Amino acid sequence: MLSSHPKKTRVRTPSTGRAPLIETAPEPDAQERAFLVGIDVRTRGRAKGGVTAQAQAARDAASSAPSVSKSAPVSGKSTTNKPNIPEFDADESLAELRTLAGSAGAKIVGEILQRRDRFDPATLIGAGKLQEIAGAAASVNADLLLFDHDLTASQQRNIEKIVKRRVIDRTQLILDIFARHARTREGQLQVELAQLHYMLPRLAGRGIEMSQLGGGIGTRGPGETQLETDRRKIYRRVRHVEQQLQNVRRIRAQQRQRRESAPVATVALVGYTNAGKSTLFNALTQAAVLASPRMFATLDPTIRGIILPSKRKVLLSDTVGFIRNLPHTLISAFRATLEEVQRASLIVHVSDASSRLSAEQDAQVEIVLKELEVEKKPRLRVMNKVDLLDVEVAEGLLNDPSRNGSNTVYVSAAEGTGLDKLLARMDAMIEEDHISRVHLRVPQKEGKALAMLEAKARIYSRTYKDGAVDLEVEAPQSVVRSVGEWIVQ
Repeated sequence: MLSSHPKKTRVRTPSTGRAPLIETAPEPDAQERAFLVGIDVRTRGRAKGGVTAQAQAARDAASSAPSVSKSAPVSGKSTTNKPNIPEFDADESLAELRTLAGSAGAKIVGEILQRRDRFDPATLIGAGKLQEIAGAAASVNADLLLFDHDLTASQQRNIEKIVKRRVIDRTQLILDIFARHARTREGQLQVELAQLHYMLPRLAGRGIEMSQLGGGIGTRGPGETQLETDRRKIYRRVRHVEQQLQNVRRIRAQQRQRRESAPVATVALVGYTNAGKSTLFNALTQAAVLASPRMFATLDPTIRGIILPSKRKVLLSDTVGFIRNLPHTLISAFRATLEEVQRASLIVHVSDASSRLSAEQDAQVEIVLKELEVEKKPRLRVMNKVDLLDVEVAEGLLNDPSRNGSNTVYVSAAEGTGLDKLLARMDAMIEEDHISRVHLRVPQKEGKALAMLEAKARIYSRTYKDGAVDLEVEAPQSVVRSVGEWIVQ
């Protein structure tokens, strides 16, 4: 990904032997210049078998998820109740950070990967390595350092004192991307709430020393400090934003109540960020939702109606993508948006079939779905982007009936292949307004009823006799009820 940038040199990394890429002749650019720092901790936080605790949780989630455990891998090997889920290694995690940085509008001018046995409590990566990074960042005139890890407030301050540059951790980077992509008032409020919660523990040390009024000699301070003032202002703003979000939830609940008064099911698209949800949404609904390779291009939920093969109408909802180690403040802030997932009749889990880490990404999605308490909802798994696989492999996946089973469908949303099978599976799994087959004898003068049947029912046979039309139809229950007087028992 860095190969398209100007010429690079290598600076030897004493502790690891790995050479960080350094740009020696950067060209002027309006973008912020970012230096990436990855951390690979080999022993701390490892579970049995050498797996990190976070990855172990993902595996446990995947092993209990019907959509993951039952699906067949692209390689064609057999699966067990506990599938072999590849873990994100340090290089792949750093590659994901590159993509996140690009989505935030940064220009990557260098990177370094630090391998350690344990985290340094003061600076995360150690003072010696930090001095080396400070020199490397200075040599390429980097504006900021992006850490592929969450930093405590004290770690962030300690690092900034040494490198003399802004330091941003992974959570703050994701929050910035969300702030860039939020378009609706609701999305902006949700991002602001998450940013305020992130900012609160990081106020200390940004102003004068904290001092409070007290009693006794040596305990009387100058009164309320800047820290206390800032904290009070943030708490006040948090309450205000939460109140506005409550109003948004109330309005959304009213809209949902109006939708639920009619027998129209809702289908929610979920999945790892950049799995192709918006592209699939556009292909199914003919909408023009932004479909971008950038991460988190979709933040604001969009709902459109689609017609299934049975001629039932359902509402399809495009939702925000999930990501590994998604900040908890974001899940809490976006609960108003993710309520569409909680209320959905069917969850369509979109995966990237071309990614080696598809199973790991699915496991991370499973963690978020469990937090939303929707893991037991009916679910259909869609393996997207088969067009990026070898032609023979893609054709085999699309045409193999055993692959396109009861809970997994292979599609290419970009090319529109496999969408008919997807709609058929969605139709079979949705229980609202169920389909029934009836025999009708409708008078020919009932043109309105005949037109409705033509539009909303499957007609298998039609004969005209004695001023009436005999019909054999398959229709949703709501349609059958409206023509109940003409049903022939």
